Amino acid sequence: MIDQASGLRNMKGLQKVKVIAVSGGKGGVGKTNVSLNTAISLAQIGKRVLVLDADLGLANVDVMLGLRVQRNLSHVLSGECEIDDIIIKGPAGVNIIPATSGTQSMVDLTPSEHAGLIRAFSDMQTQFDVLIVDTAAGISDMVLSFTRAAQDVMLVVCDEPTSITDCYALMKLLSREHNVFKFKVVANMVRSPREGQQLFEKLTKVTDRFLDVALEFVAVIPFDENVRKSVRKQKVIVEAFPASPASKAFKSLALKILEWPVPHNPSGHLEFFIEKLLEK
Repeated sequence: MIDQASGLRNMKGLQKVKVIAVSGGKGGVGKTNVSLNTAISLAQIGKRVLVLDADLGLANVDVMLGLRVQRNLSHVLSGECEIDDIIIKGPAGVNIIPATSGTQSMVDLTPSEHAGLIRAFSDMQTQFDVLIVDTAAGISDMVLSFTRAAQDVMLVVCDEPTSITDCYALMKLLSREHNVFKFKVVANMVRSPREGQQLFEKLTKVTDRFLDVALEFVAVIPFDENVRKSVRKQKVIVEAFPASPASKAFKSLALKILEWPVPHNPSGHLEFFIEKLLEK
C-alpha cells in the first residue's frame, strides 16, 4: 500500500505532470515510433520527459534506441529496486523506464499488480514535466490499466481497415466499461494531409454512430522513407533526419502538446502521480 501522505510530501513544490498514453489497438501502426519521436521533440524544446515502455512482456523502446539495459520493471515488481533505480538516459536527455521482453509473468500481472505499479510512480524522486506511456498492442488488461491512468489518450491509426477496427474496439471498451470518453487521434504513415483527414473522418463516422466519445485530430505524420532508415540506425527520425517531413510533423505535435491543459484534480480513475494532481 502506498503511503499517500509520504508521497504528497515527496512531491511538494513540484510541477504537475502531463501524462499521455499512446495506444491504438493494433500492432504495427508505428505507436512506439510516435511515442519516442514525440518525447524527444518535447525534450528538444526544453521539457523534462520520461518515457515508460508499458509493453511489459515485449519491450522494444530500448532496442529501438540501441540502449543497454541492466534492470527493468520486473526488478521493481520483485522488490529488488525502486523505479528511480532503473531509469536510463536516452537521446536529448529523455529518461526511459524499460520493461522486459519474453517474460510471461510480466504479461500476466493481476489488476492489483497493475494498480500497484501505477501508484508506485507517486513516490518517484526523478523530476519531469511529461510522462509518455507507450502501451502494448491490443486491448489487454495491461493496456486498459495504463490508458485509464493517463490524463490524455493518444491513439495512433494508419490507413488500414484492421487499424481502424482495432482502434474502434479499444475506444468502445474504454468508453463503455471504464468511462474514458476523450481521445486524441494521430494519423500515421499517410501520403498527404488530405489522406490523414479522410482517415480521421472514417473513424469519426463509426464512432459518431455507435459510441459516446469525443475525438480530436491532433497530428498527421506523413509516410517518410527516412523513418525506416533511422530505425536501422537505432535512432529516432527527429534526431537522424531533423529536416525530414515526418520530423517536422513530430515537432509540430510536440508544440501542440504544450497547449494541452493539465487537470487540477484526478478524474476518478486510478491515475499516475495522484498526489501531484491533489496538490493545490
